[in-house]
This record gives sequence, C-alpha cells and structure tokens, in this order.
Amino acid sequence: MSKHTITLTINGQEHTGEADSRMLLAHFIRDVLRLTGTHVGCDTTNCGACTVLLDGAAVKSCTLFAVQANGKSITTVEGLAQNGSLHPIQAAFMEYHGLQCGFCTPGMMLTAVGLLERNPDPSDEEIRWGISGNLCRCTGYLNIVKAIKAASQAMAAGGKR
Repeated sequence: MSKHTITLTINGQEHTGEADSRMLLAHFIRDVLRLTGTHVGCDTTNCGACTVLLDGAAVKSCTLFAVQANGKSITTVEGLAQNGSLHPIQAAFMEYHGLQCGFCTPGMMLTAVGLLERNPDPSDEEIRWGISGNLCRCTGYLNIVKAIKAASQAMAAGGKR
C-alpha cells in the first residue's frame, strides 16, 4: 500500500500527515491527528457516529479515504465551540437532554449543523428526515429533535457565529 502526504484544514488549523491509500478519514482524524471526538461505530456508514463537516457538508468519515479529503476543510465536534462559547447546537443538546450515553452525539450534532446550514427553520419532520442516517440507541430521538429545533431558533435570533 502506498503512503501519501495529505494536508487538511481541521477546525481552522492546517494539519499535514501520512496516510495509506486505504486509510479512512475517520481513522486519520482519530489515530493520526488524535481528535477523538469523531467516533467510529460501524465502519459501514450505518450509524453516523463518525459524521464531520467536509467543506460545510455533513459526511460520514468512514465512507471516505483520507486522501480524498486532501486540501479540504473539515469541522469535527472539537471545532464547534468558539472562543469558550458553545455552539447553539451544543447548548441546545445540553438544555434539552439530547444525549444520554453520548456516543452518537458528536455525529448527531454535526449532522444537525449541516442540516441547519441548508435549512435554518426545519419542521420536526424535516429534522427527523435530516438525522435519519444517524442512529441513537438511548434517547428515542424526541429530545434530539427538540434540541435541533431550539438551536435553529437560537441561531435565527443571533446565536449563530
């Protein structure tokens, strides 16, 4: 397997590292860059725990090779909070108890941020459809939907960065 030097901008900082041709982006983020907020749950695109924002679009990082992300901008859960302030989605997940065990939470929040970038005022049905690729085994989704709705309202009221 050949090795490649790749450069990514992650959470606003440029990172360069070595990746085998077949190394998944999720493993590059976790194992090479040591950003462990991106969780790996299935390696088959079913759970969504590995979701990151790639050039602003929510993608499952277990579906991409790290070399495919060369030169791109990535946001992980570590990059949501800015200057000591939680992103509205993080604050809403806390306030509305949108998490329990927390394993799906990073991917769920990044999926929600991507959804709210595309649709700033989604209906409950649109939220449910938007997060349908992310599995949560603990919450039953009710509080996750409430949290995303609350974050959309906070962002509309000026809570967006």
